[in-house]
Amino acid sequence: MSKTNWSRVATVARTDLRQLRQAKDFWLPMLLLGGAFFVFIPLVLFLTIAQIGSVEVVDRMSETLQVLPPEATAQIEGTNPQGRTGYALAVFLFAPVAVIVPLTISTAVGAATIVGERERGTGEFLAHSPASAREIYLGKLIASVVPGYLTVVVGFTLYSLIVNLTIGPSVGRWFFPTRQWWVMLLWVLPPFLALCLSMVLRLSARVTSTAAAQQASGLISLPLIMVAYSQSTGVLFGSGAAAYVVGALAWVLAVFSLRRGVRSVTRSRLLGVAGT
Repeated sequence: MSKTNWSRVATVARTDLRQLRQAKDFWLPMLLLGGAFFVFIPLVLFLTIAQIGSVEVVDRMSETLQVLPPEATAQIEGTNPQGRTGYALAVFLFAPVAVIVPLTISTAVGAATIVGERERGTGEFLAHSPASAREIYLGKLIASVVPGYLTVVVGFTLYSLIVNLTIGPSVGRWFFPTRQWWVMLLWVLPPFLALCLSMVLRLSARVTSTAAAQQASGLISLPLIMVAYSQSTGVLFGSGAAAYVVGALAWVLAVFSLRRGVRSVTRSRLLGVAGT
């Protein structure tokens, strides 16, 4: 196997990201999606909790926290019911945000990245470029990951500020992000994202239209989103060493799937010719 030329990989990725940046009809809805999950909904919810004047209402909301697992309940901090309720909602309720948003965005990008070359008529140019099939695949993979994780980085920063500014005073300190959130974002989420994209890119190379790729990718991403969400929730609820074990297994599966996915990108498929 020839050595990977990372400058060619970067060129493929930059070209795709440049085209994506110019596609306002794609990234504008994705921006609205991230803004709703990371900013608007949390801001309204946490401001409402912080401004609740009825002690009885807050006490009842605080009592509902008892349905959480003991490991999660033991983590909850707060100097008053508002603080404890806000802490629980900020740390546990919005767990799917860091899973749904990057998987949705990156899957949408990955589904169209290869079949879209054929539809735009640029597949022939890419097929005859100096880049190898492996380098094209890696470039497409990076171009699919970047939008999702960029949204997470920006959205997660804004979400952290909202949480600490609205709930922090009731807790007594700036507490977010917690250690469990860092584990989820840096160790558990990336392999699930890579695993999902490895399958989506493989589909994008095989189908004949972007619409078919989008439909098929939805069937793949939905189960993985559910699995990733369940594992991420377990991490936030304090599953201890199990989080690292799950992350390690997910990394093994992701690497295996990515290595197999390289074979799906061939020059004949970029040209729209049947074959391997």
